[in-house]
Amino acid sequence: MTIDPTLASRLAFLARVLERERDHLLSTDSRLFQTAFTVETARNLERDAQLSERVEAFVGRFGRLQDTVGDKLLPALLRALGERTGAVIDNLDRAEKLGFIPSVDEWLAIRNLRNQMVHEYIEDPAVLANALTTAHTKVATLVEATNNMLKELSARGWAADSESSRSPGQ
Repeated sequence: MTIDPTLASRLAFLARVLERERDHLLSTDSRLFQTAFTVETARNLERDAQLSERVEAFVGRFGRLQDTVGDKLLPALLRALGERTGAVIDNLDRAEKLGFIPSVDEWLAIRNLRNQMVHEYIEDPAVLANALTTAHTKVATLVEATNNMLKELSARGWAADSESSRSPGQ
């Protein structure tokens, strides 16, 4: 299938960006969660600048990867596949049917986690600790969705196949 050169260029760019975002999130995740992230850990953020910076990096990278995959790559990929694009929920539904994401509900739950990590950061250490710990368990889901879409791009020749077949944690 031949696609518009502008769209092909956009997809190749997004593939390169996503590979870096995925790898950065995996790196930050492994450093932040070497030990359990507890409510007490969350309470210590004000006194531990390095920990605070790791949390900020994790939250930012988690949200950025989800945004890039769901809000940028997915609509472009659907257009390249000849699919109709629409509201986010419709695009996610199509992504689920195509096997790119495990489920729309899980994707939306992950998005809510991101919002909790950002908005509850200062107010409630228990909510933050819970959101971060849950987000840590969802990193593999984000990475899998990223890899699924990168593999689709690579299989169709729409992006260079540099690292898109890596599995989580590699």
